[in-house]
Amino acid sequence: MISVTIEQLYAWMNGFLWPFFRILGLMATAPLFSESAISTKLKVGFAAALAIAIAPALGPMPNLPTASFAALFLAVQQVIIGIALGLVMRIVFATVQTAGEFIGLQMGLSFASFFDPATGSNTAVLSRLLNLVSMLVFLAVNGHLIMLSVLFRTFDILPIQVGSLNPNGWGVLVEWSSQLMVSGLLLALPLIIVLLTINLAFGILNRTAQQLTVFAVGFPITLLVGLILLTVVVPQITPFLTDFFDRGYEAMLRLTYRLSGA
Repeated sequence: MISVTIEQLYAWMNGFLWPFFRILGLMATAPLFSESAISTKLKVGFAAALAIAIAPALGPMPNLPTASFAALFLAVQQVIIGIALGLVMRIVFATVQTAGEFIGLQMGLSFASFFDPATGSNTAVLSRLLNLVSMLVFLAVNGHLIMLSVLFRTFDILPIQVGSLNPNGWGVLVEWSSQLMVSGLLLALPLIIVLLTINLAFGILNRTAQQLTVFAVGFPITLLVGLILLTVVVPQITPFLTDFFDRGYEAMLRLTYRLSGA
């Protein structure tokens, strides 16, 4: 007859629950996994399968009663760590959407928007287009698998243990969020320069030939030039995105090191 003690039961439950909470936090915010098109049951099931797969490779877990307040605090801590790691990669895709906002504003397409179920708000059509392109590139370079491998590595850098996180780690997340504007502007800069030059030329034309209706002529020309430039620039952004993805993985590791106090 097989007998199981309460200590063994706690050890088995803790060996599954703590990594499960960290993985589930990543699933809530990370790109691709947090898409609303994926059902919540599928996300939870996938997180549970990953936790079961990696649990035997992890070190010993804290010996805590699963129903205690200490265990609840540890569970919340692991969820926060997973959410922070997912936000690092979410900023990468938010940067691409910001570039689309900049480009759409210069092209005169800022009024054209779609409802984005991922953010729950209206998103410019160019932001939606660039986000889909970046998502396809992310899948093509196996970015989702690399992101999960980085997550699994965080269990070695920041093992599951009772204690507080180093507050200096949150500074990494704040510093990384500055890429939202900097890299977004760099990605949109080629189109912004050309479109600003065209708008400047139309401004000079409006002063020299005031009988010409610049607004009626300028909008279709700006839109046409912007579309032509998009067909040239979009196929060339893959190196920029792959490099940005790599920097995102490094930021995830840097965040983990700082949270651990290393």
